[in-house]
Amino acid sequence: MQEQHPRAEDDFAVAHREWLRERIAHYIGRPVGDDVRLDSEGFDSVAALSLYGDIEEEFGALLEPDDIWAYPTVRGLADFLAMRDARRGSGQVRAAFVFTGQGSQHPGMTSGLYLHSISYRNFLEEADAALLPYTRQSMVELIVSNDTRVHRTALTQPALFAVGYALARTMEEAGVRPVAVLGHGIGEFAAATVAGALTLADAARLVSMRGAFMQRLPPGGAMMAVCITPYEAAELISAEPAVGISAINAARSVVLSGDRAALERVEARLAARGTRCRYLAVSHAFHSPLMRPVVSKFDVVLRRLPGAAARLPFYSTVYGRLATEPLHAPYWTEQITAPVRFADAARSLLTQQAPTHVVEIGPRPVLTPYLWRMGGGPRGPVCLPVCQGPASDAVDLAGVISALDAGPLTAALSGA
Repeated sequence: MQEQHPRAEDDFAVAHREWLRERIAHYIGRPVGDDVRLDSEGFDSVAALSLYGDIEEEFGALLEPDDIWAYPTVRGLADFLAMRDARRGSGQVRAAFVFTGQGSQHPGMTSGLYLHSISYRNFLEEADAALLPYTRQSMVELIVSNDTRVHRTALTQPALFAVGYALARTMEEAGVRPVAVLGHGIGEFAAATVAGALTLADAARLVSMRGAFMQRLPPGGAMMAVCITPYEAAELISAEPAVGISAINAARSVVLSGDRAALERVEARLAARGTRCRYLAVSHAFHSPLMRPVVSKFDVVLRRLPGAAARLPFYSTVYGRLATEPLHAPYWTEQITAPVRFADAARSLLTQQAPTHVVEIGPRPVLTPYLWRMGGGPRGPVCLPVCQGPASDAVDLAGVISALDAGPLTAALSGA
């Protein structure tokens, strides 16, 4: 890891806060503190646009006008300016973590890492212990035994959560600190835990019950990937109330989800236009109208969940943007049926955080090609998965950590 100078970084951020406090005080006519909320201090759209002009004049193109509202306090906006300003010419690695969702699982996933990385083993066992009271099935045993039951939703979701959590904590222990997080579907729970919006214990409880509730739904649902725009998809399914858009992964990559018979009618209309579809290997129609019976049961589980805001920038695939509000119960119930707005959230992260690297956290790469294209291809951030697939081991992990300029590598390895 490159040598850090915390004192210099702190002074740099303080200088931005002082400058920002002076400019905001100029527009609202009174002094402000670092933790004052801009939207409660008479800071209107005219003042915000004027401040945007000041920022452009003073620092150059660090943000877009609506970024000012994404950071509601003086401190948050100033730290964002300092971060973007400091990145110029510094060569410092800035990694964003993107957590893969359901569909990336496979028997034996990350078993090589479990056997040869002490750090990964410890974190996977930590997650396993948190899940065990609910699943009554060890996720570690499920993984290392190459058990095909990993494809059963009631086990898939906690297993993917455990793997995502353990991979992220292993990267952090090696010195890779994410500047922002994003999760696809079930991946949002690991992202929220790493960002501090959920405790490990709360996340384990929610993930286990979510998977069990979904497993108990009747069969008959399906999911279908189609290369069309979201607008074309919305028009196509307008006459099919049992079908919804479950994911928007790119400008022309959507997933439709719902009743299989209804999806087959949609498939026939697409075939007549020469558009091919691909059914996904899933047990249920996730993020679709067929998930509604789960919502009320999950809502009861969530009632005692305390709301907490993420301590890291958390890019929501429910909202398709940075989530500055607490991720309390209504968020997680809405997430069950809401489409995964991955493309919007990923573009916002790439634009606002300007990462040098985007790391896909999951058992195999699924989202990396989308992220690479959205980031500008070879001109954008380096996009790399932590795991390449079933054969990934501690040596591969060492290569990823090295690419992120972190270490010492020996702290993460044993017998490799």
